[in-house]
Amino acid sequence: MQGFHSRHFVLCIIFLTTILFISTDVEANTKEEINSKNHVENKVGLQIKSIPESMPRFVYDSGYTFTYPDAVRGIYVTGHSAGGEKFQKLKNLIKSTELNAMVIDVKDDHGHLTYIPDKASPYFNIGKNYIKDPKKLLKEMEKEQIYPIARIVVFKDTELANQKPEWSFKEGTEVWKNGRGESFVNPFVEEVWEYNVNMAIEAAKLGFEEIQFDYVRFPEGFERRDDKLVYSKGKYGDDKQDNVQKRVTAVTDFVSYAKKKLEPYGVEVSVDIFGYTATLKEAPGIGQNFSKISEHVDVISSMIYPSHWTSYFGIAKPDLEPYKLVSEYAKLEIQKLNELTNKPTSRPWLQDFTASYLGSGNYQSYGKEEVQDQIRALNEHGIKEFLLWNAGNTYSTGVDYTPVN
Repeated sequence: MQGFHSRHFVLCIIFLTTILFISTDVEANTKEEINSKNHVENKVGLQIKSIPESMPRFVYDSGYTFTYPDAVRGIYVTGHSAGGEKFQKLKNLIKSTELNAMVIDVKDDHGHLTYIPDKASPYFNIGKNYIKDPKKLLKEMEKEQIYPIARIVVFKDTELANQKPEWSFKEGTEVWKNGRGESFVNPFVEEVWEYNVNMAIEAAKLGFEEIQFDYVRFPEGFERRDDKLVYSKGKYGDDKQDNVQKRVTAVTDFVSYAKKKLEPYGVEVSVDIFGYTATLKEAPGIGQNFSKISEHVDVISSMIYPSHWTSYFGIAKPDLEPYKLVSEYAKLEIQKLNELTNKPTSRPWLQDFTASYLGSGNYQSYGKEEVQDQIRALNEHGIKEFLLWNAGNTYSTGVDYTPVN
């Protein structure tokens, strides 16, 4: 039978054995035992003994076999690129260099799924035919052993905000939009958590080895409008914390929830986070606390593009000094991560684009040397993993990605 593996057979035996154990046990127990605290009530009213911790746990098998690289060195790939002609060019880039991974949009910045799922899927109406056959794509990546990471944009979601205004932020009676015309959904609303995590589960079932959550935050500058917008605070409404801490708690709780829900699928969980959050106790408006989020993920990916910093670390124009900026950041991040009990892998996002919007004298053209400078800075501090960002997926040529020991 196509797609049937020996692991599936074993899981069926375990499941049937568990059902037999439960049925026999319920019949054997007295009325007093059934009402004891060692029993729980299921959805149909039957009272059954909880499954012992020693019982084997379900682990999903997608049917693909990927090996985690010596260190992930990846590139960002849009749904358009993954499903179009550019994919072959990007695949050849990886095959011809020390790169070994792709972060592929599964849910994009607009809130669209980048492939069309089955008609029965709750996400069918947001599917776009960018990736025409995701299974075929993953099969090709398996053949080349390109580590597949599914990017899920969480709380920036114009599509869902318009569909469910009550899950968003409203300005009067209209869904609030930022200056770019984008809307966010509300991290306080647990239905939004479920919506995104279930989509991540579908990506895991497809065969992605890692789920990367992006935009795990409130809108930028939210502290300036939190008392002007109309929105639910859900279970956090009665919390005694101030608004800053409520936002931090909600965002952290989402990450913890997602990690637990994805455990049966055997995937790594990563989160993208603003680099500057490592310099603060917490980012007050957006609800990101670097340390708290890092405690609940396998990988933390700080976005440390030199162009995105102002005069941090005593560097007046960071875009002009990529090596120094990344080196100074790495020192700080290492210190922060070493304070944690559950330290994740550090895999920062690096800049492979030119930030001409900074204006004359504040930016430079980024190419081979500037990319290598950032990688070298990470390597010198023992950080071997990285991801490269270019929104158009046009990456610099001639770069030496070879790890430095």
